[in-house]
Amino acid sequence: MTYVPRLKSKYKEEVVTALKEKFQYKSVMQVPRLVKIAINQGVGAAVTDKKLIDTSINELSTITGQKAVSTKSKKDISNFKLRKGMPIGVRVTLRENTMYEFLDRLIAVALPRIRDFKGINDKGFDGKGNYTLGITEQIIFPEINIDQINKIMGMDITFVTTAKTDVEALELLKQFGLPFKNQNTSL
Repeated sequence: MTYVPRLKSKYKEEVVTALKEKFQYKSVMQVPRLVKIAINQGVGAAVTDKKLIDTSINELSTITGQKAVSTKSKKDISNFKLRKGMPIGVRVTLRENTMYEFLDRLIAVALPRIRDFKGINDKGFDGKGNYTLGITEQIIFPEINIDQINKIMGMDITFVTTAKTDVEALELLKQFGLPFKNQNTSL
């Protein structure tokens, strides 16, 4: 038997039936699902220090288990000493099993390690069923060795779903176990 991530089987066995009941879907195919998780890290200080991009690529690759790539600037901005084509960020897109594994580690291990954590904000929806979560420190992930960190940086984690509305996407992410602040309220 092949390996299936815990949250992937949870989605098939529990989440689909719960969402189908709540939103009165007629078909299983109407139930929203998680398509991908995109993680983006802006490294503005890389304009002056080129090694920061390599460090960020290594850290993001370690956290996600998938090779991260650098993003390059699209235009010149003289006030920031920025030239077109300079690396200014790092990103990685997770799909399928890698995505479910990362989501599981994020919910079970990383988010509870945030200082004074009271839940994530439910204001990060874009109106089309996608949710973006901002994290201020990369050291909440246990894969990162704090002693080897030279700069604390944050990242944006975007959950792309097939949900048509924010309410459906919120319910989908709640079913996966993301700890939202206002558990009882809806958008």
